[in-house]
Amino acid sequence: MVVNNTKVDMPPAAEHHRAINMPAMGVERHKVSAPERRTTCQALRQRLAEVFFPDDPLHRFKNQPPGKKLVLALQYFFPIFDWGSQYSLRLLRSDAVAGLTIASLAIPQGISYAKLANLPPIIGLYSSFVPPLIYALLGSSRDLAVGPVSIASLVMGSMLREAVAPEQQPIVYLQLAFTATFFAGLFQASLGFLRLGFMVDFLSKATLTGFMGGAAVIVSLQQLKGLLGIVHFTTHMGFVDVMASVVKRHAEWEWQTIVMGVAFLAVLLGTRQISARNPRLFWVSAAAPLSSVIISTVISYLCRGHAISIIGDLPRGVNPPSMNMLAFSGPFVALSMKTGIMTGILSLTEGIAVGRTFASINNYAVDGNKEMMAIGVMNMAGSCASCYVTTGSFSRSAVNYSAGCKTAVSNIVMAAAVLVTLLFLMPLFHYTPNVILSAIIITAVVGLIDVRGAARLWKVDKLDFMACLAAFLGVLLVSVQVGLAVAVGISLFKVLLQVTRPNTVIMGRIPGTQSFRNMAQYKDAVKVPSFLVVGVESAIYFANSTYLVERIMRYLREEEEEGGQGVKCVVLDMGAVAAIDTSGLDALAELKRVLDKRAVELVLANPVASVTERMYSSVVGETFGSDRIFFSVAEAVAAAPHKTTMP
Repeated sequence: MVVNNTKVDMPPAAEHHRAINMPAMGVERHKVSAPERRTTCQALRQRLAEVFFPDDPLHRFKNQPPGKKLVLALQYFFPIFDWGSQYSLRLLRSDAVAGLTIASLAIPQGISYAKLANLPPIIGLYSSFVPPLIYALLGSSRDLAVGPVSIASLVMGSMLREAVAPEQQPIVYLQLAFTATFFAGLFQASLGFLRLGFMVDFLSKATLTGFMGGAAVIVSLQQLKGLLGIVHFTTHMGFVDVMASVVKRHAEWEWQTIVMGVAFLAVLLGTRQISARNPRLFWVSAAAPLSSVIISTVISYLCRGHAISIIGDLPRGVNPPSMNMLAFSGPFVALSMKTGIMTGILSLTEGIAVGRTFASINNYAVDGNKEMMAIGVMNMAGSCASCYVTTGSFSRSAVNYSAGCKTAVSNIVMAAAVLVTLLFLMPLFHYTPNVILSAIIITAVVGLIDVRGAARLWKVDKLDFMACLAAFLGVLLVSVQVGLAVAVGISLFKVLLQVTRPNTVIMGRIPGTQSFRNMAQYKDAVKVPSFLVVGVESAIYFANSTYLVERIMRYLREEEEEGGQGVKCVVLDMGAVAAIDTSGLDALAELKRVLDKRAVELVLANPVASVTERMYSSVVGETFGSDRIFFSVAEAVAAAPHKTTMP
């Protein structure tokens, strides 16, 4: 393209923008400069740094003496050395209160969640002792309270039970649980070490809302076994199977168990509402589970022999070693790996989300990759100490925050309280009724059913709502594994849909300005005669380049079918094109050849630096030349030889 019969040459790398006055249109012409040329190694290093080290973790080590670097390294890998140097008795007082408060919640929840995973109840207490101690050393969150969680427990129990029945092969089942926990920790730590945490973000908020809600409903329905006193209950997780089992086993219902279960469930849900309405009364719902366990145990002891199922004997003592139970060979290794990865993803997602939530409230930063390493190492060590998958629990973390915790010492205090329980208080749990554990589980998971969140999805994005609903129904009607697969599949499908079908818009000029905007958004924007201005709002890759060409040709055909003055020039606004690959560059060159045959000119406007660099280094730079690459859409329109008076 020629401007006043003067061709604009391709600018050198170091040349700044220059303006050429075009008084006829009142628009200045600016050169589109390419960024300074880099070697292949420099470009690759910068790109890898942006992908894997966006937070620049080594910035604190710059210009520091060797001794200081050693201290900073210890503080980086072990955050306890960072905040521990300023620790005081005042902080200890707050952490002690918070730790004892969450211990009152963690002890009954640990026992309950272990049963949810089809594990002996004592495993839940073991998992509330060792992992919090390790997290206190490695974790970067001040508020995260660590222990077993309901969703990971349910997924582990349902996946392992498909291959091994815990009632018939308890030792084999324990081996699988510990091995799956080891693989979960290995997977989590590897993501953190390799700085691949972005992989966890493929589970969208919408699909997680549906999955969590469906899992919470299934968990609650599974507890009907304990609430009704049913002995022979289905091992399947589907809604239909569970309800059919409840109806078929009506002869096993025990009225004593039902009365106790409904009464304590009402108390637990009531205290939850009290704390939700008045946050200062957080201790009411925090103390309710342990208080319910104590009261129900006393009632069960006084009414022993009246058909109320109890926990029975629990071994006294600290965690026994379980490294010898890790099975890395045999027929179930693949199942252990799959279960570990599934539970690892879920526990990471929950733990990091909870940590970031409370960090934002308290205005401090949580390093996602360090959290992954901390949670991963915690689970790997836990698998060698008779623990199963643990992470940061939202309910316990909320109580921890409300109780006034200041540092991760609250986890140490909680672990100390669990240790005292393991050493001295285990005989007191002998008469604890199973029905109270079911009530505690229902109370804990009912908060995962986010009806308001689903309603917001419906209001804002119908596609997100459908994804949420699909994940919910997948869990509810088929199984937890299918629901999780649906959630992951829908999340990936959404990503692929956005990549393969980039958004494109027809742009018009805002009267009285030189600005071009989306005509669907700005109703006063008008088309410039003889021009078709198309905005591309996505990176151009091999996956969408063909679609992009087809979509532009369709726009051109629709313009011609509308009649009026024919299109003489197509302007691509590339201001929102963040990146382009070789397939995208070839597609632009091919589009130009097709349009040239139709006597339609193709010009590019407003490319970003990385896109400009690639265009000038490829066939596009040769095909278009600098006279067809413009600083803005207005300049592209003003420079056209067939321009008309703009509105």
